[in-house]
Amino acid sequence: MKRLILLAISFILFSCESENTNGGALRNITVDFEFIHTWDGTVIDDNNLNTITVTNENGETMSMSRLRYLLSRFQLLNSNGDIYGFNGYKFTDLSDITSYNFSTNNFIIPSGTYTLKFIWGFNEADNITGAYPDLNSASWNWPDMLGGGYHFLQLDGMYNIDTTPSPYNFHNGTARVSNNPNVFEQNFVEIEFTEDMVLSGNATIKIEMNIAELFKNPNAWDLNIYDTPLMPNYDAQKMMQQNVESVFSIDEIFQ
Repeated sequence: MKRLILLAISFILFSCESENTNGGALRNITVDFEFIHTWDGTVIDDNNLNTITVTNENGETMSMSRLRYLLSRFQLLNSNGDIYGFNGYKFTDLSDITSYNFSTNNFIIPSGTYTLKFIWGFNEADNITGAYPDLNSASWNWPDMLGGGYHFLQLDGMYNIDTTPSPYNFHNGTARVSNNPNVFEQNFVEIEFTEDMVLSGNATIKIEMNIAELFKNPNAWDLNIYDTPLMPNYDAQKMMQQNVESVFSIDEIFQ
């Protein structure tokens, strides 16, 4: 359930004898991405997604019956200013462990020092209604009346499960500013990691998604106010956009 279109925005092939700015030999390397999903350190995966209960920042006990999200436009930027782009998207369904990771299909880059960025959801140029057959098949479309295109996130479950259980549908996508007339606002996020990564050989970059951050930073989420429906709720969509910025972190690099 994922599609990868590789586009070399900037591609320079170095031989093993090429020299970097520090006098060391450059190598041709490959990079892939491994994702883990946690709730403040507790791993969430296909084994416990439907059984685990967690407590959010507002003190509400929650379950999770579904968690799916979309990332796109992965880019590595080296210290020389070169950009190596892996354009496309990664659609993750936590019930399907085969969808967790992102392969660049052995795309070659030179060794060096890099930073990483990618897009949460689709940017305006990519968020085209009906353009991606696999996402259409996954019922990932965002309603036309709310701006069209695709979801960025679907997180569903129950909250206050120890007292008065109620459903929540934490869905994120294009924000509708008004419906008379229809005015929409792009709601994607550019996730940019500022820490330098020294990639000297074939590497796997392990990235952690802390789901708990969706409910606490910078907006402590009150599900008693914002539970359903959130898709047409402009304020809820913008709060989600803000909270997404702290969700991802680089956990480890294997090489």
